[in-house]
Amino acid sequence: MTEPANSKRAARWPIWIAAFGVLVFGLPFLAGGAYLATLGGSLYFVLAGIGLTLSAVLLFKGRLMGAWLFAAVMLVTVIWALVDAGLEFWPLVSRIYALAVLSLVVALVYPTLRRINGFNAGRGGYALSALLAIGIVAGGWGMFIPHAPVAPTGDGPGLTAVDPDNAQQDWKHYGNDNGGGRFAAVDQINRDNVGQLEPAWTYRTGDIADSDGNGAEDQLTPLQVGDKVFICTPHNNLIALDADTGKQLWKNEINAQTKVWQRCRGLAYFDASEQITPPTDGSTPPVPVSLPEGTNCQRRLLTNTVDARLIAVDADTGEFCRDFGEDGQVDLKEGLGDVPDSYYQLSSPPLMAGTTVVVGGRVADNVQADMPGGVIRGFDVINGQMRWAFDPGNPKGRSAPTGENTYVRSTPNSWAPMTYDPAMNTVFLPMGSSSTDIYGVERTELDHRYGASVLALNASTGEEKWVYQTVHNDLWDFDLPMQPSLIQFTKADGTQVPAVVIGTKAGQIYVLDRETGQPLTEVKEVPVNPANIPNEPYSPTQPLSVGMPQIGASHLTESDMWGATPFDQMLCRIAFKKMRYEGLYTAPGTDISLSFPGSLGGMNWGGLSTDPVHGFIFVNDMRLGLWVQMVPQQRDAEASSGGEALNTGMGAVPLKGTPYAVNKNRFLSLAGIPCQAPPFGTLTAIDMKTQKIAWQVPVGTVEDTGPLGIKMHLPIPIGMPTLGGTLSTQGGLVFIAGTQDYYLRAFSSGDGKELWKARLPVGSQGGPMTYVSPKTGKQYIVITAGGARQSPDRGDYVIAYALPDE
Repeated sequence: MTEPANSKRAARWPIWIAAFGVLVFGLPFLAGGAYLATLGGSLYFVLAGIGLTLSAVLLFKGRLMGAWLFAAVMLVTVIWALVDAGLEFWPLVSRIYALAVLSLVVALVYPTLRRINGFNAGRGGYALSALLAIGIVAGGWGMFIPHAPVAPTGDGPGLTAVDPDNAQQDWKHYGNDNGGGRFAAVDQINRDNVGQLEPAWTYRTGDIADSDGNGAEDQLTPLQVGDKVFICTPHNNLIALDADTGKQLWKNEINAQTKVWQRCRGLAYFDASEQITPPTDGSTPPVPVSLPEGTNCQRRLLTNTVDARLIAVDADTGEFCRDFGEDGQVDLKEGLGDVPDSYYQLSSPPLMAGTTVVVGGRVADNVQADMPGGVIRGFDVINGQMRWAFDPGNPKGRSAPTGENTYVRSTPNSWAPMTYDPAMNTVFLPMGSSSTDIYGVERTELDHRYGASVLALNASTGEEKWVYQTVHNDLWDFDLPMQPSLIQFTKADGTQVPAVVIGTKAGQIYVLDRETGQPLTEVKEVPVNPANIPNEPYSPTQPLSVGMPQIGASHLTESDMWGATPFDQMLCRIAFKKMRYEGLYTAPGTDISLSFPGSLGGMNWGGLSTDPVHGFIFVNDMRLGLWVQMVPQQRDAEASSGGEALNTGMGAVPLKGTPYAVNKNRFLSLAGIPCQAPPFGTLTAIDMKTQKIAWQVPVGTVEDTGPLGIKMHLPIPIGMPTLGGTLSTQGGLVFIAGTQDYYLRAFSSGDGKELWKARLPVGSQGGPMTYVSPKTGKQYIVITAGGARQSPDRGDYVIAYALPDE
């Protein structure tokens, strides 16, 4: 009997749906792949496009050959994917997963296709469908499992009980100790019980930063001294809390205001009753100070505000220190000349160096050639009088300018946290670049000397001890972004050397001798190519710290391009092939070039944490490339606002006073996802005895973000950009919260396994800290949560976690 026409037509509908799906892939692959081929890119997409388009046509006609041709394209796709991406999970998912789902659709209609062509339907199509379904489910399941870029070697830190004589007493400094180690010698909370952590108390500050993309997220690491926890808010309000209950003890509402910066990263603490440690290397010692008994501010907190004031308050009452400056305040704009509100802020905590309070300052990037100078100053902690000034444009001078004179304009600045070594009475400063970060024609010899360097100064006099540069004529905004950390470095012969270690936006880690500033691990000068900006003094070489692991700074190829679907992967490949890219130091020019990692990092201001007991450091990073183009313009162009948004993509930004504007933006797909393969942020353990990676894991999920800014609400641990510090403890744990999703996490320092996480009300870019209460003996983990960088959600939370009472 002949099958009725209506029945045949009804049977074709599923086939037509499958054919349409194949065509949806085939035509874009054909068009985009042809363009990619003209750029010298992979031929896969155009060939697959031809095959898929022909397959779709044949399927629309009900031909079996359409399914067989599709199967052939899929076989080629799998082979190509394995050759192009290897066995890496996320690259393979990008190349295969969507087409695997389409394969399931084609396999399901294959029996019907056989029937209408006069064959027995058979069971092969259904069996293949079942296998494909299992594979798709397995691939989907794999998306919810962390895939470590570097598997644990088994050589991570072990567990060593805390020596009571060395147990931590207080968290008095931004990085816990003078050396910025972010390591706590406490182990009440450890690998075995961290999973039991629960909220102990929550405090709301009442100060929520209003973010418009120009710098408004809480980035605080609190301090703890005795029974008090000290915090500052985005507008520099100062608050003391009870360490066991979170109850407010006092509050001083500074309410500092600025248009483009609403952040407080931390505070400094000084106790006049504590003995100052003299240096052991013959350096000029700290200046003695004293306070009559009974005067206020025997113990004082210091903050430098977003509107450029240095403020001292009584740590016991919150009252201004009357003997410090004018009623507790010092104007940090003095001597800088013309300082518009948005061009100069204090972006990191003041440093307590003996009896000298040291401050740097943030000079806004890529605004104009004429900007405030990057002077670093030291002030007497008691009276607030300036003891010295280190002007990178006049390094021999130590005094404030007089009359109409100013500190030299537009010099390299130090905006990130600093470090102090009492044994040397030395301050170690991370330096940035001169004002127009990616245009160096007008830089002076001194700009070239101090830009993107580590600078060591005597804390009492400001005298330069040494300077070590990590980028020559920095044209990438690769300024040193973090607090240097002090460690004891074990040389190959087993001897130990006091060292300073610092990470960079370029993904490099430098280990320098504290005494001389010379590298203790190998650094190579590698040749690099210039771009086409007239008169630019391009450096023919740039340093690479090859003796240490380079974090997230791999040399990209077309095969490293990625996308949530094959379509945006193809478009990322096209964008990559259209840009000039020569590796890490691809100089910006008038064409479109790629900088990877870009000026966001690599590593950023969160800094490293250390494990001095076992000789490890822990590094978190982000991997966000930027495309850059210098655009010719008139020299009388208006200056930009000085906000942060201009450095992450807001159209052409005039560099007033130069012949160019700059276009800069993240290297993202149309879906708003980084174009290179995941992870986009990791946590890494490095054994400083061997200078090898012990483990590296992705950090963060897409739960609170996603394509086009839409929250996916899926805990897929792809590894998100991290911006915020870590905390290492002798309990064998590393804590971090600086991700785009709303969690505080604890990882095992031994193998990088995630052991615990707590959901936060909003995202956090704060630094976790810990202390043991002197009253109850209970250990707390404290984090502030004010909102993640790209999230619209904002808050004012301070949350402490502890183990439940027995």
